Amino acid sequence: MFKKVLIANRGEIALRIHRACKEMGIQTVAIHSTADANAMHVRMADERVCIGPPPASQSYLSVPYIIAACEITGADAIHPGYGFLSENATFVQIVEDHGITFIGPSAAHIRLMGDKITAKDTMKGLGVPCVPGSDGGVATLDEARKVAASIGYPVIVKATAGGGGRGMKLARAASDMETAFTTARSEAKAAFGNDEVYLEKYLGAPRHIEIQVFGDGKGGAVHLGERDCSLQRRHQKVFEEAPSPVIDAKTRAKIGKVCSDAIARIKYSGAGTIEFLYERGEFYFIEMNTRLQVEHPVTEAIYDVDIVQEQIRVAAGHKMSFTQDDLVPNGHAIECRINAEKLPGFQPSPGRIATYYAPGGLGVRMDSAIYDGYTIPPYYDSLIGKLIVHARTRDLALARLRRALSELVVDGIDTTTPLFHALLDEPDIQKGKYTIHWLEEWLARETQ
Repeated sequence: MFKKVLIANRGEIALRIHRACKEMGIQTVAIHSTADANAMHVRMADERVCIGPPPASQSYLSVPYIIAACEITGADAIHPGYGFLSENATFVQIVEDHGITFIGPSAAHIRLMGDKITAKDTMKGLGVPCVPGSDGGVATLDEARKVAASIGYPVIVKATAGGGGRGMKLARAASDMETAFTTARSEAKAAFGNDEVYLEKYLGAPRHIEIQVFGDGKGGAVHLGERDCSLQRRHQKVFEEAPSPVIDAKTRAKIGKVCSDAIARIKYSGAGTIEFLYERGEFYFIEMNTRLQVEHPVTEAIYDVDIVQEQIRVAAGHKMSFTQDDLVPNGHAIECRINAEKLPGFQPSPGRIATYYAPGGLGVRMDSAIYDGYTIPPYYDSLIGKLIVHARTRDLALARLRRALSELVVDGIDTTTPLFHALLDEPDIQKGKYTIHWLEEWLARETQ
């Protein structure tokens, strides 16, 4: 087992990794920018190394400084969390070239799934159902128009690199194609340095269903059911639950086996998530995330596993601690992402937290790295915490979530907590009847 793990991240996920390591008897190293000198994970880690000024490009994305921190402290492994360098194949290769273990999949698998066209082609070959679309990148507007005409409008133009909703534009009709195509390419170039795009059929009212998979790197793999992440704003997930209100046990087992078989065939190692659009009983692959997901706690709750510890265990060369037969879901779990943002416009709201009180009680988990007096810096993502609840049924989980939200106190800044109070009053949310468009349509009505 590793003796010392460097945590190449910040915020709640850095603290989450630290806690997993400490339970396994592993020492931790926190890297941080000058803006995060007083961050909770920095205060709790066994060792800490400042690697640069506030901009992420000069600190959390600085590969030479991160490698130097490993060498200075003697860390024998790096956990990247999510975001930053977690899906950067070049970083993984450099880490391995320095004799340090990367806690995650291989550079080859990150590259394979990092390009959406290659990922789609690979998944097709592995028997995973995919969204109808172009066979590869679309280089010209004329070509885009021909592809769109063949698969039928509406279509969505997507960047082959990156994610987070950037480089994605909808063309509802032929008259929209020129604007969608040119805008998607320019956004992709600016965000990812790669303006290649491809086309997919746009589904009218799908849900976003993702399957959590885990591989041992030797041809063994399991799935841990699905998460429903359909409540989204600008392609960013807001509210996640497991299991999905619309997936039954038979469907879960079927699509789960397709996904676990696929990653077993490529000898994938560690945690991964295969994401689908789901409509009228059909799954359509959209991408695979080769890392830990923000919403992993809802899966941990219903399967009673620690996914981060499992990542560490497998990266260290050990067998997975569970088999598919061991993985039986229990109850229902829901996660709300609490952001430091001012409603209704969702403007970032950094600043000093005057008072913080985390909700508790049976079935309540709060993953956050904030505390009384902590100052949220303006340089990074606005996520400040994840409130997760678990109960025997979905109705009980919703009731528990309502109670937990009423206990949560974050004074001194604005947060998105009121959004979830409002959502829980909506009949569609109570019944689980929503699609990936539901939240934006609801927000548009509420702000009129």
